[in-house]
Amino acid sequence: MHLLAPLAALLGIEVEAITERVRNTVIVNAVMIGLALIGVSFLIAAGFFALADLYGTIYAALILAAAFLVLALAVYLGTRIGESRRRRELAGKRRSSETSAFVTTAALTALPVVLKSPLARTIALPAVAFAAYLLVRGGSDAPEE
Repeated sequence: MHLLAPLAALLGIEVEAITERVRNTVIVNAVMIGLALIGVSFLIAAGFFALADLYGTIYAALILAAAFLVLALAVYLGTRIGESRRRRELAGKRRSSETSAFVTTAALTALPVVLKSPLARTIALPAVAFAAYLLVRGGSDAPEE
């Protein structure tokens, strides 16, 4: 850490100003989060009192408990769906890169054989160029937006 301050000074970066800005931002955000939590608590209490006036205290507590359990379940299911989507996209990217590596290896392996024959060279080089274009473009026929 002692080496970073002189290095930052050489680059014209004032470490003290940056750390003070970050510290002030963290403090302000913590205060905002605390006040928001207090406000949400009062909103929940007001909702409880309103439900208690309508249905009684036991039923009001049961209604709020059920509502929060349903919200927790919705958040849980949302995170599970997002995680499965992320894993599926990651597997697709991995499959695509493995396919690309396989095609590249096959092309490099076949290159000496293709270059020996003039007829194969005439036919194969345009096909290889087109295949490389499709590989670089992503292989989809849909126009990119």
